[in-house]
Amino acid sequence: MKKIFHLGSCSTCQRILKELDPPGDYELRDIGQQSLTVEELNDLKERAGSYEALFSRRARLYRESGLQDKTLQEEDYKALLLDHYTFLKRPVIVSGEAIFIGNSSKTVAVAKEKMGS
Repeated sequence: MKKIFHLGSCSTCQRILKELDPPGDYELRDIGQQSLTVEELNDLKERAGSYEALFSRRARLYRESGLQDKTLQEEDYKALLLDHYTFLKRPVIVSGEAIFIGNSSKTVAVAKEKMGS
């Protein structure tokens, strides 16, 4: 599978997509327009190792909902990720069996290298 899950209205995602310049065989998926399915989320979890690894604690909704004061379990992360796209750490790049999560410069650099090979 070759997919990039991103948010079209996110300037960071836009900048990273421009930097990556993904080949035409990558499917670009705007999660603001088309939510993750249960099957897709489960696949991402298998690749990432946990739902928590896919979860963004930087989301405004995370703080607004008071989630930082709660102890969340894997099923909580899964439910939140399915409930609202803002909880997905973005972008998520799937390149074959590899997965790259988030926007750190190191993650983006390794993803770019993988996509070029």
